[in-house]
Amino acid sequence: MTRHERPRSSSNARASIASAAARLMVEDGITDYHHAKRKAARQLGFSDHAAYPDNAEIEAELRAYRELYQEEGHADLILALRRTALGLLELLAGFSPYLAGSVLDGTAGEHSHIDILLFADSAKEVEIFLLNRGIVFDHVEARHERAEAVLVMETDTADANLVIFPPQMERVVLKHRDGRPRERIRAEALKALLSE
Repeated sequence: MTRHERPRSSSNARASIASAAARLMVEDGITDYHHAKRKAARQLGFSDHAAYPDNAEIEAELRAYRELYQEEGHADLILALRRTALGLLELLAGFSPYLAGSVLDGTAGEHSHIDILLFADSAKEVEIFLLNRGIVFDHVEARHERAEAVLVMETDTADANLVIFPPQMERVVLKHRDGRPRERIRAEALKALLSE
């Protein structure tokens, strides 16, 4: 199929958009799945939102792309990001921290952030904890409706998103936008993953 031919079926369109979105996420550093889908669909000449792949399809394409083009360096990157994440989980132990997102599932790239979920009585409590340790952070808009706040801090390997939820949310199964449960692990499980 040439670059300007459109796939004939909806499943072909989904596959093409998923592949192009994964490439954009890797090569252009796009971290938002919906933005990557829209841009990929536009580049391929699709306007039908029904043809958009779900995030799981893009994650599969991300893994395939990285295995094909970045196999050696990618494993080292994931290892470094997970080690940094472990340090953050240990630092923030008082806020019931979990690692989630692309660093956990192995699809993170050089532009990815480390996603740490925290459960605290208030965002101020986390802010004061960071300020008392001289840790600089910025506020960004929360992308999850139940999150109280998102603080972004720099680490040696990547920026970290500290997503703060009320304590009662720790028992709730958080979900991705497409309805899949959001996987998350504590420091002990991350240590086990790192020792594999």
